[in-house]
Order: sequence, then C-alpha cells, then structure tokens
Amino acid sequence: MPRTPHFAHRCPPPKHSPPALHISLSLHAASRYLSHHHHHRAPYTGTRSAPTMAAAAAFSFSVLPFLLLLLLLLLPSLDAASNVTYDHRSLIISGRRRLLISTSIHYPRSVPEMWPKLVAEAKDGGADCIETYVFWNGHEIAPGQYYFEDRFDLVRFVKVVKDAGLLLILRIGPYVAAEWNFGGVPVWLHYVPGTVFRTSNEPFKSHMKSFTTYIVNMMKKEQLFASQGGNIILAQIENEYGDYYENAYGAPGKAYAMWAASMALAQNTGVPWIMCQESDAPDPVINTCNGFYCDAFQPNSPAKPKLWTENWPGWFQTFGESNPHRPPEDVAFAVARFFEKGGSVQNYYVYHGGTNFGRTTGGPFITTSYDYDAPIDEYGLRRFPKWAHLRELHKSIKLCEHTLLYGNTSFLSLGPKQEADIYSDHSGGCVAFLANIDSDKDKVVIFRNRQYDLPAWSVSILPDCKNVVFNTAKVQSQTSMVGMVPERLQASKPYQWSIFRERTGIWGKNDFVHNGLVDHINTTKDSTDYLWYTTSFNVDGSYSSKGSHAVLNIDSEGHGVHAFLNNELIGSAYGNGSKPSFTMQLPINLRTGKNELALLSMTVGLQNAGFSYEWIGAGPTNVNISGLKSGTINLSSNSWVYKIGLEGEYYSLFKPEQRSNQRWVPQSEPPKNQPLTWYKVNVDVPQGDDPVGIDMQSMGKGLAWLNGNAIGRYWPRISSLNDRCTPSCNYRGAFIPDKCRTGCGQPTQRWYHVPRSWFHPSGNTLVVFEEKGGDPTKITFSRRVVSSVCSFVSEHYPSIDLDSWDKSTTNDPTAAARVQLSCPKGKNISSVKFASLGNPSGSCRTYQKGSCHHPNSLSVVEKACLNTNSCTVSLSDEGFGEDLCPGVTKTLAIEADCS
Repeated sequence: MPRTPHFAHRCPPPKHSPPALHISLSLHAASRYLSHHHHHRAPYTGTRSAPTMAAAAAFSFSVLPFLLLLLLLLLPSLDAASNVTYDHRSLIISGRRRLLISTSIHYPRSVPEMWPKLVAEAKDGGADCIETYVFWNGHEIAPGQYYFEDRFDLVRFVKVVKDAGLLLILRIGPYVAAEWNFGGVPVWLHYVPGTVFRTSNEPFKSHMKSFTTYIVNMMKKEQLFASQGGNIILAQIENEYGDYYENAYGAPGKAYAMWAASMALAQNTGVPWIMCQESDAPDPVINTCNGFYCDAFQPNSPAKPKLWTENWPGWFQTFGESNPHRPPEDVAFAVARFFEKGGSVQNYYVYHGGTNFGRTTGGPFITTSYDYDAPIDEYGLRRFPKWAHLRELHKSIKLCEHTLLYGNTSFLSLGPKQEADIYSDHSGGCVAFLANIDSDKDKVVIFRNRQYDLPAWSVSILPDCKNVVFNTAKVQSQTSMVGMVPERLQASKPYQWSIFRERTGIWGKNDFVHNGLVDHINTTKDSTDYLWYTTSFNVDGSYSSKGSHAVLNIDSEGHGVHAFLNNELIGSAYGNGSKPSFTMQLPINLRTGKNELALLSMTVGLQNAGFSYEWIGAGPTNVNISGLKSGTINLSSNSWVYKIGLEGEYYSLFKPEQRSNQRWVPQSEPPKNQPLTWYKVNVDVPQGDDPVGIDMQSMGKGLAWLNGNAIGRYWPRISSLNDRCTPSCNYRGAFIPDKCRTGCGQPTQRWYHVPRSWFHPSGNTLVVFEEKGGDPTKITFSRRVVSSVCSFVSEHYPSIDLDSWDKSTTNDPTAAARVQLSCPKGKNISSVKFASLGNPSGSCRTYQKGSCHHPNSLSVVEKACLNTNSCTVSLSDEGFGEDLCPGVTKTLAIEADCS
C-alpha cells in the first residue's frame, strides 16, 4: 500500500529535493510495473577466458607419470575459471549458452547449520543457482567496522553453495529493500553530515563505493568469482531504482544510477553486472525484470538476454493482517510463460524466505517470519505441492534447453486467447509451448493435427512438439498438511522462573530534558525499539467536580505507544503496515494535584523503501488532555524527560552471562498480565529433530531470546475478521497480494522459529521481555511436523516420467495418470482418511464423494499405501473394477495420515 513520507522532527530533506511522493511499503510495489525502453547496445563480451592446457604438450613423456600424479593430488583444490559472457539469448558460461533456474536464499534469514540442507533442497528442486542479497547494515555495524560471523558469514555461505555444485548471483546492492530494516543501509550513515540516500550525493556514494569494493575484494580474495574458478556468475549494483526514483530525485537521480553502474564495472569482477528494474542501465550492464509476471519484459538492447531477478512466489506478512498465498499453478504459469517468450534466467524471490531474527525486519510492521509462502517454508521444510510442482516444471523446461537456446522461434495463434510458441533447431529438435491465457474458460486446441486440452490460465510444455510432459494447472504432486505439535517448556515441573520488572518512565539517570517532543528515530538511532517520553502536570480541584471527562489525545508518527498514567498502564495504540502514524484518544481518570505521564514509544522495524525514506520519523508529535472544564491541557511543549531503551537492555539481561545477575528475582509462579516484565526460565530441548517454533499466543508484545540468540519481535496481533480472506483460492487470472488470503480473525504470527542449533543438550535459558502483559506459563515450544498428505489427480493429467523421458522413443500418451504419496523420512502412512475414484470435489481435509464413486477405492489405496513410507496408485489399477460411470473424467482423491 502506498504511504506518504513524514518529515516531522527529522533532519530536513535537501533543499532541492522534489516534493514528497507516495512511498510503498514494499520493495516491489513502487517499481513493479515500470515501462522498459528499447535502445541498441553493443554486446558484453567479457575479458577473461578459461586457462588452456596447451603448454602441457611441451613436456617430455619421461615426466608425464609424475605430472599426472601431481595433477591428481591437486585436482580437488583446482577449479577451472569460467568465462561468463552473454548474447541476445542467454548468459554464456564457458562457451555454452545456459538456461538457468535460480532460487533466492538469504543467508542471515537462517543459520549456518541450516545452509547445506536449504541449498540441497533447492538443488533437488531443480535449481542451478542460488541468489542472495548482501546486507550492508548487518556487516558494516559502524563506519569501517565489519562483522562477518555466524549468520552473516557471507564467504561461508557462498562456499556452501559452491560445494553443492551450484552457481551464485550476488546482489551487492548495497541498498536492498527486501523488507529488511532501513532497506539494508546502515542507520549510522543517515547521521553522517550532509548525507542523502540513493542520489548523487558524495557522502552516500563514498560509503556505498567503499562497501561494494570491500565485498568484491573479499570475494576476489577467496577466488569466488567465476572468472577465478568460483561460482559467482553475476553481480548486482543498486536495486529497483529505475524510472520511479530517477523521476523522484530528478537529474541527480539519473546521474546516481549511471555512476552506480560505472562504479560497479570498474570493480573488474570478470563477470557481468545487472541492475534490476533499471530500463536505462548502460552497456554492458544488463537490465532485468522483477514482478509476478515478466513474459512481456524486453531488455533495453537487442544484444542483452532476458533475465528475471525476482519472481515472487508469495508475499510478505504484516503484523495485524491476514496472510497472503500465491497458488502454485499461477507461479508455474508465470515461469512457463517467461521461458516460452524467450527468457533464459529466472530467479524465485524467495525460494526460502526464512526468519527476520532480532530486530532485522523492515516495513515497518513486517513480521518476524519471512516465510513468503515460498517453496521451502520458514522452518526449512518443503512446501507441498508448490515445491514439487515447480520441480516438475523445471525438469520439463530443462528437457527443452538446447532447442530453446539455439533454435529459431515462431508464433502461432490457436484461438482468441490461445497461442503456441514453437522452437526448432538444426538437429531436428522441436519444442512447443501451448498457452491458454483466458482467465476463465478451459479450451481444447488443435496443434499439428492433434487435440490438446488447455485449462484456463495454463501452459502445456511439449519438448518434442507432440507430447505434453507438463501443464502448469495440473498439479500432480501431493499436498502436505503441516501442524505445530506443542511440547512443554520443561519435561518436569516446577519451572524455575525469575523475573525483573522495568520501572515506568525514567530508570537510572535521564538521557536529556527537552521542552517539546523529539523524533524517536533521531534520538535512539535505532539502537533499540524503545524510547521513554515522560512529563508531569497539575490538575486543580475543579477537575473532580461534575462535568469533566478527561481524554488523553496522542498523535504519533508511529509505530506504537504504551501510555502510563501515575505508573499504571492505561492503554496502547499502534499504526499498521499501510499507515504507521496513528492517533489515540483515551478516557482517563486524573488525580487532583500532580500527575505523571510516561509514554513508551516503540518502533517495529524501520522504513525500507520509497523516495527519501530515510527522513521518515516516528514517535509522538502532539499530546494533550481534553474534556476538562478548565480547557485543554497542551502537553506538547511541556518539559519532557527522555530515556533511551530499557533497563533490561542496558544490563543485557538476555545474555547467558547475565543469568545470575542480581536483578533477576526467582519466583515460584511468574506474574501474569503484568506490563514491562522480563521473564527468565530454564527450558529443555524439544524431542526429536523436527524444526521448532515457540508459541507466543498467550503473550502481548515484546522480544524473546534463547541462550542469548535473538528470536525476534513477537506480537500475536490479530487480523480483522473481514481482512480479504476467501474460503477457496482460484489460481486463474493475474495474481495480486490481496487475492488468496487466509487467517482472518487470527494472529498474523503465533509461532516464532527457534533454530535447533541454538539449543544446548541441557541448561537452556529462555528470556522474554513483555511490554503490556501476558501469561508466560502458557508459552510452549512446538515441533513442526507433517501430519497428513493428500492428492487429487485426474486421468487426463500428463503421465510421462520426466526422469526417463527420451525424445527418440515413442511415448504412450494414453498411459494412466497416477497418484504418488510419501510421508517424511521415518514416518509411514498410518491410515487412509479418504479415497475416491470418480468425481470427488473439495480440497485436502474437505474432500467429498461425487455422484460417481468406485466403492473399492478405499481398499485399493489401503492395499497400496498402508504402513509404507511412500506409495503409488495408478488410476487404471485393476482393483477399482469396471468403469461405473462411462463418460465421466475420473479423478482419484486421497487423504492419508503420517505417523
């Protein structure tokens, strides 16, 4: 949703800034539908080539055995350099055109112990390549002070990808947006005098160049660019700048974009550079597309290939809103259309979203979960059917790779909204994509004298121009139902709780006193979410007489506030993802004489995108008390006393070395519904090896840590009952984030990922800071487990085995479709809840028999599947008996439990 910048109480924007424009919450929305211009550019040719072995011929045969032995010893440590260039059709790696499936995995949104499995899951899903941003503010924590440990160990991550045999796209940015705090730019840079972000501004450009060079040199030192024998094949500078920001910042914006490209090229990485959403990217930089659909995109030169840097397979979540989902049929449709129309590199943003640990979320109001409805879920589990449906798509496209990249293309209309794109090469190869872009009607088309069934909004892939190996709308893979299974925090009672109660308002010595209200972010510089504003005022005796109804009024730029009157919490108010600013009107009871007002203002992640986003403020801008007979008391210009952060933060009570800090007070039973309270409890490791989340539904809002590791902000904020949810999701037609939502009337995020590697075998400490009050005794760990699997396959679904398919053999198009089910490793199918061959309807867990049902369905499925880890049931299995409903298209629906 667009939002307007707020300049109140922040450093003013430069005098020559254009007027404020609408700002987008997302990194994507501002530039999603930019137009792309066409210019003739010279192709990028590259400068380096792979080393040759020509010199070896000069050696005599007498030393050959010794050299061979030496070569064998050295082989594991030698990687031949790859020359990465491009032409109009694709990237060219080591002299060969490549069609690449790329998948975004952001290293700091998981933990190093998860990286190898995440990368392996992407590779198994058909990925050739991993893509990641580089998160500037996670690395340069102060000017010239760098951090590359733990989750921010970039070199380790790149090497994990390399060890898996995958390529890597490094999006250095270093502005990244990404729903990440401050768009990835360090907050300290905003306070370097004279700095304006992302325009032709010398302090910004100097620091940006310095960091970019630091990262490039780090990669060069480890020999990680393809030109050095590494796996980095592309690098990105800036991020989604393009027409939107060039117009917003005017001539200095255009100059900045051209400078960024020039600065990047001067780094001499030996691999091409890209700029996404940058229609005027200068040669030889490749401009690329971001969006839900990029089939219509064309690069700005006929010499550049068509690359898609961000295909959004879902969308991010915002505290207090329902949760968006993008159907796998639509994701597959978008990918197939892209390759159909000449695309050559497609990257999922994101393939694994992960977790915004600690205070890394942007937005503001982005959730701690960055699950994104991605093919691999936040916890690292495959999301079925999305992961598997896309894997089948990738296999199908790879069958076509050579003909797509080296063949000639032709277009054929098959109807008003039906079409074919045909590729043929000199070796006789022929590939066809048959598309029905009608968002409503299924169609039957004739292509080369054959009849093909095309569901609405779908693409069929024919690697031999005859046989359909995949249709984007026909999901053959199973659906897995995942649940959170609760576990007690400890195996044995009594829990060993300790608490620390924050003081309301000023603790210790105040930071400063000021007449008037100051900007929250300028004051904290994002060192903490919290800032105390405290003041006092007097009420005379007339207040208690009849006719006074006092109301506390607060206007705030965001993001939230807890109001305390005379040490009692009297109310809380927040903005939201669409509008961070808010107002609060709260009836209050004053006492005659002196009253103390303390406002705990808080941020929920800093703005991460938009024109002049770094100037947007937070905190109260107006405070008064109305409804008094004597008139309104204006407190805005009062003397306010300020304190940055919390006492518990100051003493680092969340750190393991503070476990025995004397401020912790042991309690046999912790207090409930008490604001400003720190809780500490010893916890056990949840059993098994399933991923773990912590259930915070019983709490209000705050922060949590395990063994000193920051789990992140928790806030089980409930979405509205009528927040755009639909009982079912129709994949047909163009997707928007409002289209397929679930979870109305429920917390946006109830469970918070706790990586298993953060647990010790014993002696684990959970620390929670609760802002407004909750019941800590109801906090539980939960294991994320697959509880049941479902499938819904019809007889006209493609039945060709993609792994063994060979164009030279005749495929039987009449082979029966089949259902394949599998439980996670170590689990078996324990019961079959539903089975029907006929015309069943519904979705997983709500299947219903139709007018056609074969009575043997359950026994056939139980025979094949019970007590097995995986099973296959053909729709032509003889056990189903004779066809009871001739003329009805048969579908087999199954739901089974795993245990």
